Amino acid sequence: MHMFEQFITTYNENNLGELTEYEPLAKHTTLRVGGPARIFVQPTDKEAFIDTVTLIRELDLNFKILGKGSNLLASDATFEGVVINTEKALDYVIVDGTTVCLGAGVSDVKVARDMARLGLSGMEFLSGVPGTIGGAVFMNAGAYLKEMKDILQKVQILDEHNQLKWCLAEELELTYRTSIFQRKSDWIIIEAVVCLEEGDSTHSLQLIRERKEKRKASQPLEMPSAGSTFRNPEGYAAWQLVEEAGLRGFSVNGAMVSDKHSNFVVNHNSATAQNVADVIAHVKQVIKEQRDLEMHQEVEFFNWED
Repeated sequence: MHMFEQFITTYNENNLGELTEYEPLAKHTTLRVGGPARIFVQPTDKEAFIDTVTLIRELDLNFKILGKGSNLLASDATFEGVVINTEKALDYVIVDGTTVCLGAGVSDVKVARDMARLGLSGMEFLSGVPGTIGGAVFMNAGAYLKEMKDILQKVQILDEHNQLKWCLAEELELTYRTSIFQRKSDWIIIEAVVCLEEGDSTHSLQLIRERKEKRKASQPLEMPSAGSTFRNPEGYAAWQLVEEAGLRGFSVNGAMVSDKHSNFVVNHNSATAQNVADVIAHVKQVIKEQRDLEMHQEVEFFNWED
């Protein structure tokens, strides 16, 4: 029996959750691009999630953990492996005073609002990050001069031996948009414990509302994108470099540098993943030629041939 068939049989026999074959990743990424995943699963809970990873590793299959797909450029090719969606399995929040345990599949936007409603302050900066807590830890997501590093106490991971273990925040090498998880690809984020402060619910919700209005005015939220495309090179603002290079509005077929915010590449007309990749490559090349600066994308490229 082929490994995929064996996986499907065992997964279904153990009632681990939903499973589809050849599921278009375009349906699961905020850029709305990406070819099919050979197998796409949504385990029902934390235990089923761990069992799924263990099974995949026993069968030596390729796999990818996916939250909301907000910082991801999946190629147009079929991914010959299993994509595991965290949104059902790891979508839990446990509040204990000002200490909050968050499953990796929890929505950043939703939990930021929920904590504000409870009168807990410290997560407001995440209210505009369209991903999950797992992705926010992985990227050390940040906005408004705050980042995950500022509130994170510890993270529970599933290690390469399928053992659950805790890592303290200071062990995670958290720097600008970077964490140890980008090196340790066999560590899977299960949940994060954050330390918040008692705050004023009205004030926090007002702040979230005001920031949302500003984002709507300055960012192309009405179009599919992966969020900010490029990291800020030291001493520079990425959007400004793209702007000054004359690349606002530059497009390849359906993919375009947003004319509203030049650090966003948007899917404005049925773009392919290749179109998006071509826009990113062109921006890098032009800025390298003009300024001799290397632009590094924030967006993760997935399932591309090296």
